[in-house]
Amino acid sequence: MAASPLKNFLCNSRRIPHSQISSLFLHHNRRLFSSDTTTPPPQPPPQPPQIEPVSYAPKPKAPETSENGASSAASGGGAAFSARDFTRDEARFMKDSSVSISQVSYSQRVAPLPEDRVVSEVEGTDLRRESRRIDDNNNRLIRRVFKVVEEEKELPFPCLIKVEKNQGNTKVFDLQDAILQVKANAKRNFDETLEAHVNLGIDRRRSDLGVSGAVVLPHGTGKIVKVAVFAEGAAAEEARAAGADIVGADELIEEIKTSGKMNFDKCIATHSMMQRVTKIGRVLRGLTPNAKRGTVTNNVAEAVKEAKQGLLDFRMKDAIVHVGLGKVSFAEEALRENVGAFVNALLLAKPAGLKKTSKYAGYVNSFHLCSTMGPGYSVSIQSLSKAADSYSKLRPQ
Repeated sequence: MAASPLKNFLCNSRRIPHSQISSLFLHHNRRLFSSDTTTPPPQPPPQPPQIEPVSYAPKPKAPETSENGASSAASGGGAAFSARDFTRDEARFMKDSSVSISQVSYSQRVAPLPEDRVVSEVEGTDLRRESRRIDDNNNRLIRRVFKVVEEEKELPFPCLIKVEKNQGNTKVFDLQDAILQVKANAKRNFDETLEAHVNLGIDRRRSDLGVSGAVVLPHGTGKIVKVAVFAEGAAAEEARAAGADIVGADELIEEIKTSGKMNFDKCIATHSMMQRVTKIGRVLRGLTPNAKRGTVTNNVAEAVKEAKQGLLDFRMKDAIVHVGLGKVSFAEEALRENVGAFVNALLLAKPAGLKKTSKYAGYVNSFHLCSTMGPGYSVSIQSLSKAADSYSKLRPQ
């Protein structure tokens, strides 16, 4: 039984070119579109394409190398080759052992173990810090989940260390003992001054409660006082006779105003000169004559004698009074009398607006004695009261 055209088409479809498919299909199926019932003769199958052999040039032979290293010519009149004419990849295909291939060795690569790893100091510090941070986060998460109350840790650093202030000698001495202590601790190579520091219980913001005054110390201050007197006429002659160092009127005022210098320690003026002396009040400052201190008077001779003898002016500044009551080289009794005179004058200068039942309570908070460069000693109020009372009895006002 002859094969049908469709079967032949399917069998030969892989070998028939695309250009012949359409003509072959129309040839075998022509009878489907025409009234001709005759069967066409079978067509021979197409022949497969012929494959032509490809020839390659023979591979050149390796050159022969002589003992002196020179390469000989290849057989058959070929060109001479040397070992250096071949690359490494080409030398792999050479059969001749005369072409040597240099061996290449590579170091063995092994993955380092964790314990063999060398960690630097900085990296180790970072790793420890990171580990500590992770642990803290985990602990914080655990405390948050289980609601664990964390105890407060006391860190030793940073901390502030309070500097202990030198409280000094808090012991309260009797006046006689305090003077002895001051004399014993005055060890400088000059004659130090016995100083008194009084802390008053007065509000420094109230100007109407100021404390100021003057007192003539019985044994003087131990200093050479230079006195200037503003007077004219007979008063000026009395001042010179009493021992005043500088005496003048308008010419002295003009000299001080022009130069701005003062060559004296005390200043005394008569009532008639005060109106002109006030013009140089800024230059005189604390030395300006004052009637409360006894430096404005018509009895010029007496004022000069008191100033030379040891007239002490004191004034409160920031609720504290600082005065010098003689030299440490004075006798103990002389220093005691000077302290009593000052305390008595301090009580007389007590402001009237300071309402207190006692003479000292609320007025004198503390009283300290010291030398110029020595430690201070607190003096009891009872011993100060006795010294002031004894001075007032011997020299009544």
